[in-house]
Amino acid sequence: MKTLTGISLWLGLGLLLALPSSQASDRVYRFSPVNQWDITRTASYWNPIVRYVESKSGVRLELKIGRTSADTTSYVLAEEVEFVFSNHLFSPDRETLGWKVFGRRNAPPLRGQIAVPADSAVRTLEDLQGKTMVYAGPEAFVGYKITAAELINRGIKVNTTFGGNQNAAFAQMFAGKADATGSNSMLIEGYANRENKKFRVLWTSDGYHDLALMASSKVPETDLKAVAAAFLSMHKDPAGQDILHKAAQLVGLSQDAFFIPASDADYASYKRFYKSAPAGLR
Repeated sequence: MKTLTGISLWLGLGLLLALPSSQASDRVYRFSPVNQWDITRTASYWNPIVRYVESKSGVRLELKIGRTSADTTSYVLAEEVEFVFSNHLFSPDRETLGWKVFGRRNAPPLRGQIAVPADSAVRTLEDLQGKTMVYAGPEAFVGYKITAAELINRGIKVNTTFGGNQNAAFAQMFAGKADATGSNSMLIEGYANRENKKFRVLWTSDGYHDLALMASSKVPETDLKAVAAAFLSMHKDPAGQDILHKAAQLVGLSQDAFFIPASDADYASYKRFYKSAPAGLR
């Protein structure tokens, strides 16, 4: 808990100090990106981006990140945040919450992947029968729901465990505490590049758009437009380009990913999944 408190204080102070007093407004909005990595790396990736967006938009923002991706999503469901970077809000029950998509990263499509260490004796999905699968968490759409659905539809029964975040899940697998992992292609590639680890991918899904930048219906239109404009024009500014480049290097992405306009229609494939998903994954 001491570590999390320290991170929260550092984030809050760093973001508030980055905003020129002449631009400050009375309202402070909370921004919760899904934990795609451990909390420290997630904070390190997002903090410079959010500081930049805040300074360009004149809208005060604070990062609010939970210990796990499920914790972070719980803040969203409890209406404790106003901006998110997430793909956890496209199920029928959560669509009623009124979140509005305004952007996404221009990253390649995310593909669900079931993978094992490159030297594993497991070579097919059928070899996973009775084995242990580790995932980041039950909220992970591409990494958990898509991959778990494939195993269920094939009648392959596994022991399911959760690492809390994808880095922890990978570490558990490579330490021999799990036989395989479900993740997405971007995170597997990033971990392999960053940690010099080799995977054998057993199965890959169709592609899904990267996570969405979304705003709560509580955010006034003027503030939403200012924040969206700062995110979407970031790559056109040399300072913004530099931040995005360093962020990509930090997490092991093979290319810089910037933010582009998006709408709810870009996430139709997510919604189609829920129409036919196994009951426990809806």
